[in-house]
Amino acid sequence: MADQIALTLPVLPLTAGVVLPQMVVTIALETDEAKAAVEAVGDDDRLLLVPRIDDRYARVGAIAHIEDRGQLPNGTPALVVRAERRALVGSGVIGAGDALWVQADPVDDEPVTEAVEVLAREYRVAAGLLLERLGGRRMTAMLRDVESPSDLADTAGWWPELTLERKVQLLETIDVAERLSLAVAWVKEALADAELSDQIRTDVTDGIEKNQREFLLRQQLAAIRKELGDDGSEDDAVADYRAQIAERELPADVRTSIDREIDRLERTSPQAAEHGWIRTWLDTIIELPWGVRSDDQLDLVHARTVLDADHTGLDEVKDRIVEELAVRKLRIERQAHDDTESPDESPVEMSDKTSDVVTPIRSSSRRGQASILALVGPPGVGKTSLGESIARALGRSFVRVALGGVRDEAEIRGHRRTYVGAQPGRIVRAMIEAGTTNPVFLLDEIDKVGSDWRGDPSSALLEVLDPAQNHSFRDHYLEVDLDLSDVLFIATANVLDTIPGPLLDRMEIIQLDGYTDDEKVAIARDHLLARQLDRNGLRPGEVAVPDNVLESVVSDYTREAGVRNLERQLAKVLRKAATRIATSTDSTDPTDSTDSPNSPNSPNSDRPSLTIGSDDLRNALGRPRFTRDEANLVATAGVVNGLAVTGAGGDVLIVEATAMEGEQGLTLTGQLGDVMTESGQIALSFIRANRDALGIDRAALDRRLHVHFPAGAVPKDGPSAGVAMTTALTSLLSGRPVKAGVAMTGEVTLQGKVLPIGGVKQKLLAAHRAGITTVFIPAKNEPDLDDLPESVRDQLTIHAVDNVRTVLELALEPVANLVTAPAAA
Repeated sequence: MADQIALTLPVLPLTAGVVLPQMVVTIALETDEAKAAVEAVGDDDRLLLVPRIDDRYARVGAIAHIEDRGQLPNGTPALVVRAERRALVGSGVIGAGDALWVQADPVDDEPVTEAVEVLAREYRVAAGLLLERLGGRRMTAMLRDVESPSDLADTAGWWPELTLERKVQLLETIDVAERLSLAVAWVKEALADAELSDQIRTDVTDGIEKNQREFLLRQQLAAIRKELGDDGSEDDAVADYRAQIAERELPADVRTSIDREIDRLERTSPQAAEHGWIRTWLDTIIELPWGVRSDDQLDLVHARTVLDADHTGLDEVKDRIVEELAVRKLRIERQAHDDTESPDESPVEMSDKTSDVVTPIRSSSRRGQASILALVGPPGVGKTSLGESIARALGRSFVRVALGGVRDEAEIRGHRRTYVGAQPGRIVRAMIEAGTTNPVFLLDEIDKVGSDWRGDPSSALLEVLDPAQNHSFRDHYLEVDLDLSDVLFIATANVLDTIPGPLLDRMEIIQLDGYTDDEKVAIARDHLLARQLDRNGLRPGEVAVPDNVLESVVSDYTREAGVRNLERQLAKVLRKAATRIATSTDSTDPTDSTDSPNSPNSPNSDRPSLTIGSDDLRNALGRPRFTRDEANLVATAGVVNGLAVTGAGGDVLIVEATAMEGEQGLTLTGQLGDVMTESGQIALSFIRANRDALGIDRAALDRRLHVHFPAGAVPKDGPSAGVAMTTALTSLLSGRPVKAGVAMTGEVTLQGKVLPIGGVKQKLLAAHRAGITTVFIPAKNEPDLDDLPESVRDQLTIHAVDNVRTVLELALEPVANLVTAPAAA
């Protein structure tokens, strides 16, 4: 309970500890608050010690008397104080000096009850046991001298292992019985922890003694076996390793490294941790396909047949792959002819004039000089499957390494053997999986390699993908040279922007653009349909999907550069068909054998095939998801179809312009990048400079203009929308609508010149898919039209222009039409 007389005392905040009644402590005066509190102390030399935790003061403090003043050895002023009693911290009051003054209500201890005495005895016993276990005999003797239950409970705060939060809780607990209960619980918890530590220590000691005993017994067993002439299993392992390397065609430096590790294994005890590390390293390096090669099938006609059978379209890519195979064929044949004519050809030598040392070096003509091909294109166009087809055409093993999301350099080069759980990198593991030294190696999603504090995997790939260096690739785990010069590396990527420049410089880019609608129908008919029939438990000929239905799936239910989503939609249709067939099968006699010629599931069944019609398509896939209305196919003022390239291929990008009353200026929206924003400013500047020639009234330019690109959640950037923005603004300000079915792309300058851009083929394919009939492209991009399928070229009217004035003249409705239109209305 609190005394009737409250005291007004300065507060000395405690930031690193708690002072309980009957404690005598030394306090360093390191803060201005502490010094101000001491300066404010009155003649009675008393102040209030209050702990501060988590930016708050405790509710209870300790009234302390200053016993002595002085300095610490480092010159810091300090106090020696004796805590006398608890006090409730009241509200702040105004006092002298800069110190914090509060009203302190002293607290008296309650009378000792029988329950308190029982708790005090329990605490003495538990604390004594803990102190004896910890070796604190002096503290045990001091504990016996404490008589007051309140003071006895406060001795728990002397324990250095007690957390600051618990010490504050002990100080703030006024009731003695409750305080003793807390102290007893904490001491018992500490006793349990100490007993657990002792048990663990005992178990570890017993384990060490057991291992030493087993080691001695094993040594004795080895000696007995030696006397009996029976070799141990470890000797068998060493002999087995030596036998394996004797049979392999290993480079000299690799054989030396393996022999050195086998010698270390022979000297190392099986109980040592290093023994397991050595055996793991030996197993890994011996498992590599040293000297194992697959014979290349360099029949170019066969290779082209395989590529055509696996992929429809992609003629440019197939031609480039056949060219690569032709180069390999000529190199191998002519190298063999040269070796036959000059069998005594000596190695190239390098002479050091200063030391007269002649060092043979490997001729660069002997190294694999094949290009590193990078297949770049939207998802679903067949990049990964092309790698498998190349391997099949060459007769090589195929291995794929997925690089998407890889951020650790050790994933490529492996871990150092000093790390626990070290293993080789993905390159070495893939070589082991391939089983030959010349596989087709697909580095999938190389544009999605990341980097962080663990390293930059793209930098580690520089050595792998450099034909001048990869003949001596060194994995950190193996620490021996691995020849990768015979590996055919193929990388795949969706975009080039995220591939570092040095890595991109080592690869030859092969662009894979999207498919036309006709090509998609052919792919679905020749490849996807058969695969999905098999995956859905259907037999060939059991379900027929006509071409007109496939065309509907392509045009109404998918909008993509590749065919991945097309295959998903076909799978939905065939699952519905499989359900109908399975339902009809369930209605037959269950005693009929499925192997009977008359069984519905028999290959010889006469049951007619199920033909998918338009109604079946709507029941399976629902209403059409895509329509031609996504592109602006109606003559509208201020609305233009632009063309863009995304990671998913080409796309139609609508540009909308409007004007309103307000401060003169231009607003651009649609999550545009800096380059695209600058293109909008250039378009407006061109229009202002050529206002009279474009037939635009001055008052129209004095309004607030707003250009928006829909799909605002998608980031957009690049200069190729300059022509579209110029056309949209000119159409809006002049009142001349943009002709129906028109799209355009190109960068515009302040003089009105149209500069070339990239991705012309993908953009024109997107325009064709969207129902566009007329497209404007830069004149310098006209040669890119050779890459466009002839069927698409025939359906598009393509204008190659070098000035935006030509675009405005051809794309906007004539002024005469605007005059007669109201009269007709």
